Amino acid sequence: MTDLHTTNALRLLQVADDFRAGLSGEFSAVHGISVNEFLLLLHLERSAANRLPRVELARRMHVSASTITRMAAPMEKIGLLDREVDERDARLVFVVATNAGRAKLSEALSTFSKRAGYLFGDRCEDEEMDQFASMLRRLIAGTGDTLA
Repeated sequence: MTDLHTTNALRLLQVADDFRAGLSGEFSAVHGISVNEFLLLLHLERSAANRLPRVELARRMHVSASTITRMAAPMEKIGLLDREVDERDARLVFVVATNAGRAKLSEALSTFSKRAGYLFGDRCEDEEMDQFASMLRRLIAGTGDTLA
């Protein structure tokens, strides 16, 4: 028998996977991007300068820098992302969303919002959603999260 903390952590991971799966098909079919690519664009938009070094983007997405490179390359090819070299240090390269990338994010954010509403709407009442939001804020407090 597992303790309640372990059980809740496993349930949270399972729910996160279920939500991601519930969003993935629609994102790909409607917008031509994956949920991870959507999150990459969202991190860029929510950053202070609307751009991030590859290593910082990797840290925020909890992946390796090489994963960011593999994700960004096809997005650059289709015009959603670009690279900017730092004016003072040419070794520092930023990942930045293009106008097309920002437009894609805006469209995808609308889909994300609608789909999240459907996924939560069937399971939670408004008061429960308020309580859940409060718990999530406590869970992410101090993590530096910039998405919500």
